[in-house]
Amino acid sequence: MAQFRVINGGRSDDREPGDYKEKLKKHKTMNLYRTMLFIVLILVILLIIYARYESHVYTGYEVLDSLERSAPESQKDIRLGSSILTYSHDGAHCINGSGKTVWDQGYEMQDLRIAECGGTVAIAAYNGRDIYILNETEKLGSFKTNLPIRDITVAKSGRVSVVLNGSDATLINTYSPAGDLLYSGQMHMSGSGYPVSLALSPAGNLLCVSFIYVDAGTVKSTVAFYNLTEVGDNYTDFLVSSYDYTDLVVPEVGFLSDSAAYAVGDERFMIYKGSEQPESLGEHLFSDEIRSVYSGNGYLGMIHRSDDPDHKYRLDVYNSADALVGKYDIDFEYSDILFEDKTLVVYNESRCVIYTYSGKVKFDSGFNASVRLMVPTENAFRYVLSTASDVETVRLN
Repeated sequence: MAQFRVINGGRSDDREPGDYKEKLKKHKTMNLYRTMLFIVLILVILLIIYARYESHVYTGYEVLDSLERSAPESQKDIRLGSSILTYSHDGAHCINGSGKTVWDQGYEMQDLRIAECGGTVAIAAYNGRDIYILNETEKLGSFKTNLPIRDITVAKSGRVSVVLNGSDATLINTYSPAGDLLYSGQMHMSGSGYPVSLALSPAGNLLCVSFIYVDAGTVKSTVAFYNLTEVGDNYTDFLVSSYDYTDLVVPEVGFLSDSAAYAVGDERFMIYKGSEQPESLGEHLFSDEIRSVYSGNGYLGMIHRSDDPDHKYRLDVYNSADALVGKYDIDFEYSDILFEDKTLVVYNESRCVIYTYSGKVKFDSGFNASVRLMVPTENAFRYVLSTASDVETVRLN
């Protein structure tokens, strides 16, 4: 007699039901392994690219674009965001990275006071009464004060705080770019010292002032913070916090961000944290004199004479969290320092050195012409160089 097998759904009855599930499990496992292998390969490729980037050293540069200009020695250049502000006693103008003029501002002033923050600049003169506020795209406003100007600071927003010489007291007033008086006479310093340095936070909400005074024959300094918002309305004269220092002169204060400030004295420096009521994160004492101070992009850099005979200077860099980022040797006379996201740039008119924050030298070379100013761009290792005769866009290679 013939034997028959019953077929159900294309599967013979003598096949184990678990075979299909086992094969499906193996298939999923293989797909998982393939996916993991693909991810690992991508990570390896990224690590190789990163390693090559970290190890690559640039030895020169090529000029991508150039535009002629005429800038006599009497004119000075400073960075204005990604543009260049050129100024002198009889006027200022702004040119963009392509060398084209964005605006031109005429005036007649001696003993200029220039303040810049985040691409906004305020221009005034010691003992003058005119103030001009501009940024890299437009003129924001101008106005006259009713008292002689002693010092000035500006926020990225265009708000300005001005030290004014009154007949009975020195005042600090805060104005809008149009000249509207926003905060009047926050400080009457006739009994509390004289302002040595002042700075506005980028948004213009905090004002930091360093005062110096003599108490019982001893020189003392106060670093004071004023909150120029509704928070400050709850405090006398908007003063939200202050710190006193004995036998210390504090000639420079500034902001690293809207919530981080610094003060540098003749024997120590301090970093403060807080967007409403700044608090001191601590003090750092030093025995060697600070030669110059630079800040930008959330970093504070101080240059000292080097103890190493093979190098002229030492650059100590701290971040806004009061942590030491690194110490860098400089063996030439510098004129400017730039803090970028991944690198810091030290240069003068004839030479440039670029370091990573880990201390590796990425570039060390001379310029083809005497450079007045170096401006970073949005592209890594691409810069705008300002000289007396042209504006060049260059790329390191």
